[in-house]
Amino acid sequence: MAAIRSLHEKSDSEQPDAVVLETKSQGSSEAPSWTVEEETAVRRKLDWQLVPTVTVLYLLCFLDRINIGNARIQGMEQELDLYGYRFNIATSIFYIVYLTVEVPSNILLKHVGPRFYLPGLVVGFGAVSVATAFVKTFDQLCAVRALLGIFEGGTMPGLAFFLSSFYKREELYFRVGIYVSAASTAGAFGGLLAAGLSQIPEWGIAGSKLHTWRNIFFFEGLITILVAMLAPIILPQSPETSKVLTDREKWIAAERLRLEHKSLPNEKVQMRHVKLALTNINNYICAAGFFAINITVQGLSVFMPTILKELGYESLRAQYYTVPVYAAASIIAIGVGLLSDKTRMRGLYLALFTFLGMTGFAMLRWGSGSQVKYAAVYLCAVGAFPGGPGFLSWGLNNSAGPAVRAVTGGWIVTLGTMGGILAVWAYLPNDGPSFPIGHTINFAAQVFVLFLSAFGIYYCVRENRIRARGGRDDRLVGLTEEEKADLGYRHPDFRYIS
Repeated sequence: MAAIRSLHEKSDSEQPDAVVLETKSQGSSEAPSWTVEEETAVRRKLDWQLVPTVTVLYLLCFLDRINIGNARIQGMEQELDLYGYRFNIATSIFYIVYLTVEVPSNILLKHVGPRFYLPGLVVGFGAVSVATAFVKTFDQLCAVRALLGIFEGGTMPGLAFFLSSFYKREELYFRVGIYVSAASTAGAFGGLLAAGLSQIPEWGIAGSKLHTWRNIFFFEGLITILVAMLAPIILPQSPETSKVLTDREKWIAAERLRLEHKSLPNEKVQMRHVKLALTNINNYICAAGFFAINITVQGLSVFMPTILKELGYESLRAQYYTVPVYAAASIIAIGVGLLSDKTRMRGLYLALFTFLGMTGFAMLRWGSGSQVKYAAVYLCAVGAFPGGPGFLSWGLNNSAGPAVRAVTGGWIVTLGTMGGILAVWAYLPNDGPSFPIGHTINFAAQVFVLFLSAFGIYYCVRENRIRARGGRDDRLVGLTEEEKADLGYRHPDFRYIS
């Protein structure tokens, strides 16, 4: 018979970093207990229910975001007269709108629940993608990119918060890594799909003929809408409403999170939660890291087809050559997430992978030969893509309480998205075909990530040591039990993951 596992029976090494202040469930006279096998079964059932669905939704999100890069080399640039900096302006507008809606979207998500809200966002940006197939002018392109930012802005932080509402801290990075790896999968899939869709013969009614680049937007948007409409059938509102769990498993799924986070999952976002999220130093370390990583991830996602074309590959071949790069980045990102969760370390892996990114951009900047530079693109993607889920998970891990985490996820992605704006302006037409300025900016961004990762490790380890020797116990003086529980990450018993 499996050993019964309760909170009080765990060894010090097994205790969750966020030490529980209240150990009894409401209406219970004793601490809740369950077997290790039961908890494992719950986690696996949730994995099969949630992770594939969330991954597909974010794949569609990223696909509809970056297909403008594929469309650019399939005739959109010439047809819409995107001369000079017009392409950069159109893509910048998306990111500017995107970063303004992330925190409000996550607060709204916390109030209304994820089951219909998240798929609703996906349906929205799918519809905008379809509309992009019919634009005739640069002004219309800017308008639809702004609308795309509204719907996509809440998707990434919303999906991250959604997963954090089902998984413990040491389980989160791997799952977030899988769904964020959909970004690289979208790049691989997007290159193949764009190459195929652009070959569909011209069709449609007079005045609205669809062809080449227009087919990319139309069919990818249509696929997005259809898939997103099925998502509410699978997604639950909360662990207690999961259709794949038994009644006892639902209780275990909810209780294990309540014990770890010291908060009830249905708490509403209050101003004190916003303040806790906005004053967490670790959040700014993660947001700055996300910013720097985004310079590379978003830059490669939009401009990789252009970079490869400038290396001498014709349009279709350039589309195909993006596929193995993204596939490699996806596999590595998932592997890093799994290893990070197993070892309960974040900053170390984020720091180590910057050396691949720095090497790759150094080769692009100062190397010569198309084969050398194509190999360099691999290093850049593999070095950068694990960073997005890494910094986002790190921030969510070191925030306590569902309401605080909801704001934290949106805030980190909001600040980090500014890196996407810089990415758009890193690769300018007059900098081609070798793009020395763009590659130098990305090289510097990787150096910055290395510094932030090291500083983040130092800060978390130092703060944990201070708390271990009682250096933050003064925060409890004069507080009620309810006020103590509401301290979140500021509670002296809370321990950061480094």
